[in-house]
Amino acid sequence: MSSEISPCHSASASVPPSTNNQPTPDNATSSRAKISRLRPYQREVALAILDSVFGRKGLTFSVEIARQGGKNELSAQLELLLLTLFMAEPKNLIKCSPTFKPQTVISMMRLKDRLNDAGFNSIWVAELGYIIRLGNARAIFLSADESANVVGNTAHILLEIDESQDVSNEKYNKEFKPMGATTNVTTVHYGTTWDDSTLLEEIKNSNLELERKDGQRRHFRYDWQEVAKHNPDYLKYVDAERQRLGENHPLFLTQYRLLPIHSGGGYLSHQQRAQLNGEHTRKHHPDPGKVYIAGIDLAGEAEEGEGASLRALKPRQDSTVVTIGELDFSTCSEVIKEPLIRVIEHYWWTGKKHTELYPQLIDILKNVWHCRKVVVDATGVGQPVSSFLRQSLGSRVSPFTFTAQSKSQLGFNLLAAVNAGRLKVYTGDGSPEYQEFWLEMERARSQYRPNQTMNFYVDPARGHDDFLMSLALLLEASRQYSPRSARGA
Repeated sequence: MSSEISPCHSASASVPPSTNNQPTPDNATSSRAKISRLRPYQREVALAILDSVFGRKGLTFSVEIARQGGKNELSAQLELLLLTLFMAEPKNLIKCSPTFKPQTVISMMRLKDRLNDAGFNSIWVAELGYIIRLGNARAIFLSADESANVVGNTAHILLEIDESQDVSNEKYNKEFKPMGATTNVTTVHYGTTWDDSTLLEEIKNSNLELERKDGQRRHFRYDWQEVAKHNPDYLKYVDAERQRLGENHPLFLTQYRLLPIHSGGGYLSHQQRAQLNGEHTRKHHPDPGKVYIAGIDLAGEAEEGEGASLRALKPRQDSTVVTIGELDFSTCSEVIKEPLIRVIEHYWWTGKKHTELYPQLIDILKNVWHCRKVVVDATGVGQPVSSFLRQSLGSRVSPFTFTAQSKSQLGFNLLAAVNAGRLKVYTGDGSPEYQEFWLEMERARSQYRPNQTMNFYVDPARGHDDFLMSLALLLEASRQYSPRSARGA
């Protein structure tokens, strides 16, 4: 658990009058005493921020702390302390978050809890749904969403940018940064890394350059290993995440190791493609007692007169791909809770009408492989096909609609399964399906976007991603399937 500052009512009385209406050096010393219960790395950041506030230095800090490492608690404790020390003065501290709900709301709730813990529950006042006032001092919570109207606010005490990696550079520079222009306000950017184009990365690089020039520390970075030194439970949790996701999974890399990723690179590395390559042979019929699942990526229909050779005639024409997987639960353990998935068969049609595909798909899924779970692309033209399959096969069929968010999660899950060695593809058989599959794996690219989302695809100028998407949907089928024993338990 995070340690807390514990100011009480007497804290406000400890602020003697001063000619410039600023806390005196004695108050700064008192403040240092109040943060002594924070973890060492939190305390290091807090002291630097308070020194800038009390010294009216107007520094801008960047603070990277691994996910769940206590940056929000640090922020709330600083807000509590500063409101306490400035409660006799009509001054503002301002905090912005990428979204009002849930991020800004959560920050407000945390500060209210800390105020109540400190005994201010009958003193602080909520105003207008986004302001918390203690005496005359106010904490103003704003959204950094592109559509939010925030112009006109002034930050006197502190300006905080939460999850700075998800805040628009333009929004910050145009609307938030000027809030402290007339007050020489101290500014703090909190967050974790993402790609090399974020606001946080820009502030960090600027701070590191300034540090080299004047020696004043402005950037603070504490990865998961630093946080784990002070919290054994955190060590266990993150170590499990590392095994689940893989050391170089984009989310583990950025959220816990605090290393930025670079957009536009390959989706699967040489190592990951090697891990994906299995030692089992391709199968064309099921084995008794085995559990089979399927992922289906659907293509549009061909125009009248176009046949099976359409891929050669129109290289950009998508195909319908069915990937069959066999689940092996013998590999499950307390560490690896998911089954091993062996890709054992591919079906591939280009330009075939959906009405012709219906009976063939039903026969393959129901009568040949007896699939326990089928996840099918239900986006656009796929919607009626998925509805038909569900009517014919029942609840074992689940539609999947591709959106930016759902596809991002699909891509992250696929990387985690590959990294953990839970997904293996049959050995080479020289077939067109095998060759196309590996061509797509090699050509697949990744693009990282704000709010920790990604896109994975094959550039249409270089080919297709039907086998790639079918593989990702197969993994989703595995995630949705529960053995009867597990359901009974």
